[in-house]
Amino acid sequence: MLRFRPNYRSLTVAALFATSLFAADYAAEGKLWLAHVQFLASDKLQGRNTGSPEFLEAARYVETAFERIGLKPAGTSGYRQPVRFESRTLTDPSIELIRDGKAEAVAVGQEASLNSRAEMPAVVEAPLVFTGYGMSIPEAHYDDLAGLDLHGKIAVYVNAAGPVEASANVKSHFSSAGERWAVFRKAGAIGMASLPNPRPNAPGATGGGRGGNSTPPPSVVLAERELQETVGQQISMTITRRGAEKFFAGSGHTFEEIEALVKDNKPLPRFPLPATLRAKATLHREPMEAPNVAAILPGSDANLKGEYVIMSAHLDHVGVGRPVNGDAIYNGAMDNASGIASLLEVARLVRQSGAAPKRSIVFVAVTAEEKGELGSQYFAAHPTVPAKQIVADVNLDMFLPLYPLKVIEVQGLAESSLGEQIRAAAKDLGVDVQTDREPEQNRFIRSDQYSFIRRGIPSLAFKFGYEFGSPEEKIRQTWVRDRYHKPSDDLTQPIDAAAAALFDHVIADLLERVADEAARPRWNADSFFRRFAQ
Repeated sequence: MLRFRPNYRSLTVAALFATSLFAADYAAEGKLWLAHVQFLASDKLQGRNTGSPEFLEAARYVETAFERIGLKPAGTSGYRQPVRFESRTLTDPSIELIRDGKAEAVAVGQEASLNSRAEMPAVVEAPLVFTGYGMSIPEAHYDDLAGLDLHGKIAVYVNAAGPVEASANVKSHFSSAGERWAVFRKAGAIGMASLPNPRPNAPGATGGGRGGNSTPPPSVVLAERELQETVGQQISMTITRRGAEKFFAGSGHTFEEIEALVKDNKPLPRFPLPATLRAKATLHREPMEAPNVAAILPGSDANLKGEYVIMSAHLDHVGVGRPVNGDAIYNGAMDNASGIASLLEVARLVRQSGAAPKRSIVFVAVTAEEKGELGSQYFAAHPTVPAKQIVADVNLDMFLPLYPLKVIEVQGLAESSLGEQIRAAAKDLGVDVQTDREPEQNRFIRSDQYSFIRRGIPSLAFKFGYEFGSPEEKIRQTWVRDRYHKPSDDLTQPIDAAAAALFDHVIADLLERVADEAARPRWNADSFFRRFAQ
């Protein structure tokens, strides 16, 4: 329910009261929302891979919708913000471990894989050092790198958070690949290699190899070198469970031992691995472009309209890939056609409600989230509005309207004053609010809101919530297992469109509250992310 106030329109108080009595027709609005999903997740759009003709068609769809709603372009060059990328591909990869002058082949794709995001020369040859969890958190007095010599070496680590006395968000931040590489690079390392996380259902958990895919998949980085998180990284590698013991051979430790310690959240030993890695490949670089699409609803208050609330959602998905049950199109209905549909519907609701938010609201369909949150990273670094005047980001990514909306899971709920705003917006519509049900999944740093957070901007992200042990929990877990990043995330799955429409009203109310509040949103005094504020 959007809130109506006398200063929005020259309406009488009686008319305002009457308007507030009309209940939203969530079934009808759900059909409008679903129509967007049906187009964006259709087979015609081939999974909206970044830079593809189908992605550009999706961008045109969003651009046309913004114009139809009555929003203005948010940039001087129209609705689209060009973003330049570099696509990197490795060919003819090989990996060897050299011990006592003898080379032992590592099966590429089965025992280890090279990542094409690194700036790999034709040949990399360097010693290996096992760094435990590979984390350094000064304020927690925790440092896996203490006493290790990493100069000219490859840092090997388990892709899990260590036993740190710190919040889940702190551990999530420092266990990200970008933060790990920043620490390794500062310590003199030339590359990094990750080992799988043995904790069930955790990010970084991988299987034992998928049977011989020897060609690393293409990677995409921003063309602007200052925004590349892998600068200086000569090699990036993933070691599978199947190949791990080969790397630990002769070290006096086994990966089975390491796995047991990780599962028990225990400290890990750190030691040189008695082998030199030799990796070869040819790195190919190709330029590409794919725009962000941004529109603005100008604010109504002379003093506040020069400040901006961002609503973001990513437009891309992963395109066409390995067939599953004969289907090779990764449609991305929930991830994230649903979020773009809500971006458009929330824009329509706010625009057509007669509300006149005091601050300006910028609606941004960002590109290349699936490539590493690159489109939002670019927008946050080069916004189409003054950077210092952006006060908040509200991000939608795969919020999963799979059942009736009773409770919203809010990532970042306890981090800023936006937490109270979403509580109030949800309460007005009879919806409860809860914190992240699965903090170990690190979701607060795994989508586009994090690009804004790292610029000091308070942000929130959302999922449909559930109670532990409930049917809703089972539905969500089943979806993640069976449909996440699979072709089955398509239009055949059960979707509660009316619940999505209710969710859109909650988000619209949140945007209006943030836009109208006299004070800017602020990080809470005890928030880890407060450090990023300018």
